[in-house]
Amino acid sequence: MHDKINVCLLNDSFPPVIDGVANAVVNYGEIISTKNLGKATVVTPEYPSAVDGYPFDVVRYPSLSTEQLVGYRAGVPFDAKIFGKLEKAGFNIIHTHCPVVSTLMARTLREKLDIPVVFTYHTKFDVNICDMVRSKLIQEAALHNLCANIQSCDEVWVVSRGAGENLRGIGYEGEYIVMENGVDFPKGRVAPEEAMEIRRQYGIGPDERVFMYVGRMMWYKGIRITLDGLKKAKEEGFAFKMIFVGDGADRSEMEKYAKELGLEKECIFPGAIRDRELLRRYFCAADMFLFPSTFDTNGIVVREAAACGLPSVLVKGSCAAEGVTDGVDGFLIDENAGSMAAKLQEICKRPECMAQVGCQAGDRLYLSWGDAVKRARERYGIVMENYRMGRYDDHHRPMDGVLNAQGSMMEALAKLRDLGDGLAERYREGWNEHREGIQERRNEFREEFQERLEEHREGRRAFRTELKQKGEALWQKLDRYL
Repeated sequence: MHDKINVCLLNDSFPPVIDGVANAVVNYGEIISTKNLGKATVVTPEYPSAVDGYPFDVVRYPSLSTEQLVGYRAGVPFDAKIFGKLEKAGFNIIHTHCPVVSTLMARTLREKLDIPVVFTYHTKFDVNICDMVRSKLIQEAALHNLCANIQSCDEVWVVSRGAGENLRGIGYEGEYIVMENGVDFPKGRVAPEEAMEIRRQYGIGPDERVFMYVGRMMWYKGIRITLDGLKKAKEEGFAFKMIFVGDGADRSEMEKYAKELGLEKECIFPGAIRDRELLRRYFCAADMFLFPSTFDTNGIVVREAAACGLPSVLVKGSCAAEGVTDGVDGFLIDENAGSMAAKLQEICKRPECMAQVGCQAGDRLYLSWGDAVKRARERYGIVMENYRMGRYDDHHRPMDGVLNAQGSMMEALAKLRDLGDGLAERYREGWNEHREGIQERRNEFREEFQERLEEHREGRRAFRTELKQKGEALWQKLDRYL
């Protein structure tokens, strides 16, 4: 194993963005830099509100505003100054956590620095692509290019067996290694008074049942199952409070839906909580963690709940439920609201069982980020040796393909950006044209009216003049006869 590791960590999301992958990159950087494991530098798109004060370097490159379309800013990293800075950083391994822009950048760096690239597959990108693009042909083309990009990395890691199956399902044919993510919470609960303070903040009594969700507020996280299940439970006389911690594009819809279901008094939406110690207190203030997501590939929040002795309700067969045994270190349901409602009522009738399962979850599911990153650090050494021995040569592709992919990617991102901006712009242009047309017609009418009014006035003046002249002529004739 190499004694000195200088790793370049690349990801398309990073604080102030809050998501599981961004949190993973933060922990990789902090543990490598502070636990005498080497040096780390994070390379990520710039955000207007970003404030970087980490024990590792953060290099931010230009980005485009695409939050309304994809929820994140789109990075534009292919800048000579950025690459000049990175070339001088002395990296000996690259670890990318996003298969799109970050991995294209990683491959370009590999070409310049002659060092290996590790890729970690965290997220079900096929779901994201299908949400953004309706055309089947475009979906297939996007997934093909994505898989080709991943295939070109020297080693591929997945965060769970389920994530690996998903990666195979979208067309990836190479090898991979399971490298689980960890938790940055210490194992154990906060002081009872700290947890009780969270309850008091929302008027929740010490004996009331409290359920909790933590994550992005997106419908694909299974939140509709939770809300519909809670409605069924309430209709059967079941009392509870539900805290949804997080933010996202669907949050306002979820709050509206909870109100439509008559759950406005039971559901609490405090928003995103960036203070990790405060978030830990929220976990400890709850009795159970509800996470019926089939989207997540690892479910770090399930491990966070386990660290606090909190049992989770999960969907059978989901990646989040991987390694969980029903009634032992968690609770499993079918992917529907009825199953959720029935399980909640069943568990809450046996509070001693709920506490026991929560305790066992802490013993069986907990994995610290320190242990996870130490394992990764050991694997970095093996990857570097394999690269030196030429064992990854078949993964490499000519850089013209990368450059073509870069061009296609940037063109696609520009189209995504322009799609939203273009629609708004066309609306504005259309409205302006309409408004200008109305104004133009008003002006034309006003001018025409003025012209006709003037013609009318001129006619009246001419008539009066003619009438006066005829009158005077008549009086002259009369004067001759009088």
